[in-house]
Amino acid sequence: MKRLFAILCLLLLGAGRDPILVPEVSQHEVKLWQGFTGTELLLYGAILDPDGLRAARDYDIVVVLKGPTRAITVREKQKHAGIWFNDASTAFRSAPAFYAVASSRPLDRIVDPRTAAIYELGLPFIQLSPIGSIEPDRQIRFAAGLAGQMASEQLYQEDPQGVTVSEQVLYQARIQLPSNVPTGQYTAETFAISKGRVVASAVARVKVEKSGFEKGVADFARHSAFFYGLLAVAVSVVMGWIAGRLFALV
Repeated sequence: MKRLFAILCLLLLGAGRDPILVPEVSQHEVKLWQGFTGTELLLYGAILDPDGLRAARDYDIVVVLKGPTRAITVREKQKHAGIWFNDASTAFRSAPAFYAVASSRPLDRIVDPRTAAIYELGLPFIQLSPIGSIEPDRQIRFAAGLAGQMASEQLYQEDPQGVTVSEQVLYQARIQLPSNVPTGQYTAETFAISKGRVVASAVARVKVEKSGFEKGVADFARHSAFFYGLLAVAVSVVMGWIAGRLFALV
């Protein structure tokens, strides 16, 4: 009887423990070459209980693929006398160069705004870290403008039904990397969420880098900036001279 009671206690304790996520990515290295038109990343994995068995309940899954952060200045255009001019501007010190989020349901049905802000779940909750003091309304306006511009270039993405979960165990999400995807280290973070609370998370890594001729040019520009500048000027002069000779013959 005591042994049965102990087993029941262990089962109850196990049922209350948080799950374990086992994430994987279809490509840990993405090579950019001449003529690269984009590719698709498959982010998948398993949701298990601490004993390695199938999770005892359903979880919402959110996957966030985030690229390297960089400083960026956002300028607001205003129309004066029928002509568009750059007007006010705001600088952010840590805007992600790429951000994509996919979820098993719309995010506002999975987490509240506070939780979304803590884990940066969704375009409105990306932490951009403005440089200097800025009024909250102004920051929201410029952050929305940045997100809209990046989304138009497919560099910021949000798919509210981009994650499928099978048999409470396997999940998968497909994220498109466009042809203009920036190089650098990416993190693919998966969140298991239950009743609005993040109960587990796990991270996988992805590296995006140039290859072939593009990689050679990028390495030369980075390691020999002075000579790269001289070469660029020389090429411009030669091309200008050739263009001038061609126009002279016409």
